[in-house]
Amino acid sequence: MPKRALIVIDIQNDYFPGGKWTLSGIDAAADNAAKLLEAARSSGDLVIHVRHEFPTADAPFFAPGSPGSEIHAKVKPLPNEHVTLKHYINSFRETDLKAVLEKHGVTDVVICGAMSHMCVDAATRASNDLGYACTVVHDACASRDLEFNGVTVPAAQAHAAFMSALQFGYAVSVSTAELLAKVKA
Repeated sequence: MPKRALIVIDIQNDYFPGGKWTLSGIDAAADNAAKLLEAARSSGDLVIHVRHEFPTADAPFFAPGSPGSEIHAKVKPLPNEHVTLKHYINSFRETDLKAVLEKHGVTDVVICGAMSHMCVDAATRASNDLGYACTVVHDACASRDLEFNGVTVPAAQAHAAFMSALQFGYAVSVSTAELLAKVKA
């Protein structure tokens, strides 16, 4: 039987209104992530929180030790839940994430968090490359407007583009309601 882990990536204070790098839809994404956390806790799934800190205090956001770098209260880890600290976009790079998944015999990962176009994308691709069956919960992820060659890409479009790319070859993409219905079944 597959052993599942919920990986909650970078739902941190700086991404919320009033923070240094506000994301579009972060409140709704965090609310959905909180529902996923409740379900994972109830079903006995492994829960891993990933928290990003840049290595220097002059970072644009997530400065070391700052209130903005703390995990948001909506998805606050329980004392028995693992928190992986990372300094790069990819949650596996120079962290203990792979070792924790291996220690618990995880075969399937459910991924949510921020940002859709960066850390969620990188963790999903890396998870798939490492052999994990991946599910991304698209409405428990958030992005922001992007810019390329003078063209603004609205956050909703950036999010959709990355979710569609992940769904094409790296992961199953589901809504929170769809995943919760599967967990209950």
